[in-house]
Order: sequence, then structure tokens, then C-alpha cells
Amino acid sequence: MASKTAAASASAPALKVSTVKPKALSLHIGLNAVSPAAYGGWDGPLAACEFDANDMAALAKSKGIKSTVLLTKKGTRAAVLSALRAAAKALKSGDFFLLTYSGHGGQVGDINGDEPDNQDETWCLFDGQLIDDELYLELSRFAAGVRVLVLSDSCHSGSVVRDFPPPPPPPGQRVKLMPAEVARRVYAEHKDFYDQLQINVLRETAKATIDPDAALALVGAASHAAALVGVFKPAVLLISGCQDNQTSMDGAHNGAFTGQLLKIWNGGAFTGNYASFHARIRAGLPPTQSPNLFVLGSSAATAAFVAQKPFTV
Repeated sequence: MASKTAAASASAPALKVSTVKPKALSLHIGLNAVSPAAYGGWDGPLAACEFDANDMAALAKSKGIKSTVLLTKKGTRAAVLSALRAAAKALKSGDFFLLTYSGHGGQVGDINGDEPDNQDETWCLFDGQLIDDELYLELSRFAAGVRVLVLSDSCHSGSVVRDFPPPPPPPGQRVKLMPAEVARRVYAEHKDFYDQLQINVLRETAKATIDPDAALALVGAASHAAALVGVFKPAVLLISGCQDNQTSMDGAHNGAFTGQLLKIWNGGAFTGNYASFHARIRAGLPPTQSPNLFVLGSSAATAAFVAQKPFTV
């Protein structure tokens, strides 16, 4: 009997072990200027944002990540939204998406009452602003189990910044913040456009719900995103250049946040997880610029994501 069992075992087909590697894509946006036609005559000159995008794309390439790079004039609303939607469609559970932005942060009037300061934060793309509500909606389109890392080297235009002008930047640096007077003018000139974008997001998220207990665990931007979109299927980790009441600095080659990130990463020599990565970056920047970190998604998925070495595919 034993010999028959052994023979049967030997002839049975071997179990197949999946060797499919996770897929990884990235999108890198860097704008050294914006179109004056879309910003009331303001062109928002910066120096290091294209370097930031290219350097982050090089980092992604070193990790085997297929990248798309959109620099200045190519960094349009249509191009960014198209790239985000293509990535969301292409990736499935276990895959990885890296999104980096370097450029000005701005603000438009909040018409849906989800911002306590009545202003929605934006990324200043070349031909118009991308509202944070839109970004949260696009991120929510990724499938369950996808890991999404967002690195934003821009100002968040928090309420304190709006009420009190930031201190002058160090010599040779610019603040990555659209001036408040420009923001007001741009919004006034394009009010119907930006209001309609927010209305469109509300229509798509009208049925969004979030567990009340989960909502209590979220603060700030994470709470805002969850309240707007509901439960996030992917695990989203966002590290931004500064707190909502601070400003991010431009530089000669890299923005202060991106430059410090690359220094800590050290060509891949860094061995910690995302939590220690954020802490090290923050420790290397002045008190006036303290990078923020928040997560979206299930607690188990985001905890596992944060525990990984940065840029792990």
C-alpha cells in the first residue's frame, strides 16, 4: 500500500507556484512655469521642478518601474488625468503606483463645504489647477490591493499661510505657492470652470459612504478625502513637502523636500520603512518646512504598506 501511495504521489502533477511579479508604474510631474493665459497673466517661475521630476523618474527606473514624465508645458490637466486613469485601469491587487508632483500649490473657492477654511487646495498644472477633490477621486479609482505612493513637493496653502504671509525665502529660492492675490484673480476669472469641477466630483461621489468608526481615526486631509470619496479600495500613502500652514521651498537643482528625500534614499542604501523614511526627511529640513504623512485605505493594508521599504515593488 505504501509503495502504491508513493507511486501515486510521484505521478501527481506538481502544484504551480505563482511567479508573477507585481506590476509597477509611475507618473512624475514637474512644472517650472504655468501658462499666463490660465493664471491671470502670472507664469509662476520656478527653477528645480523639472529636475525633481526627472530625478524621481530615475529613481523609479532604478527600481524597475515604468515611468511617464510630464514637464512644464506637457503637464496639462488632460495629460495628468489621462495618465492617472490609464494607471488605475492597468494595475491590480499587489501592484504599485508612484505619483510625484513638483510645482506650485494653489487654492480655489470651496463650494461643497468640505473645507473648514472655505478653500480647496490645488496643484498648479500648466493650463489649469487640479483640485484636491479631483485627485482624491482619481486615487479612489485604483483597485483594491494596489499600493499608491504620492510624493508632493508643493505648498498646501493652509489657512495660516493665507491669513499671514510666509517669511521671505532664503536667497536664490522661491516659495512653491501661488500668491494669494493671484489665486483670487484666477478663481474669479475661471469661477464657473472650477465650480463645475467640484460639482462633477460631488455627482460621482454622491453615494460614497465611510464607516463612522473609521472616520474618527482620520484627521486633516485624510478625513477630508474619506468624507468625500468614502472607503478607499487601494492603500494610499501620501508624503507632502510641508504642513498645511507651511511653505515648500524651490532650489537651484532640487526642491528642498525632494532634495532631502533623495539624500536620505542615498541611491537605495536606505534600509528603513516609510515611517522612518518620512521621519528622516523631516529631521533634515528646517522647522519652517515639516513634511506631512497620511494614509488612506484599510488599516491593515496601509499598515503593511507603511512597514515596507520605500519604493518596494
